Amino acid sequence: MHRVFEIATRGPGLYEFTREVSAWVAQSNCDEALLTLIVRHTSASLLIQENADPEVRSDLTEFFHRLVPPTSDPAMAYLTHTYEGPDDMPAHIKAALLPVNLQIPVISGRLTLGIWQGIYLFEHRTAPHRREVVALLR
Repeated sequence: MHRVFEIATRGPGLYEFTREVSAWVAQSNCDEALLTLIVRHTSASLLIQENADPEVRSDLTEFFHRLVPPTSDPAMAYLTHTYEGPDDMPAHIKAALLPVNLQIPVISGRLTLGIWQGIYLFEHRTAPHRREVVALLR
């Protein structure tokens, strides 16, 4: 059983979609399964991260911006893939460093996430996008 989740982004940051995935898993009537998620883009990532304190999300976004700044930063002058904007190649680098797929066990029809864990799409581009995440239950 599979589904495509569409996530609208408004720029860099973490966008939680745990509730949508949990609802889909619950209505799937799968008692035990393995959920696999994959983002269908090369400039975004997937994370399981804390969902209690929003400062975690903003700190992660800021950390990765400092780790891999836009190509307009003199430290990034060596990059050659710049024709899609100063955030494009840095977005590809961030996606290469972070997971683009996740696997989560489903037990008793529920995701086995910890109490403070959520599922996030990590948008690395500055412009709004509509991202697709494919989910598969097996």
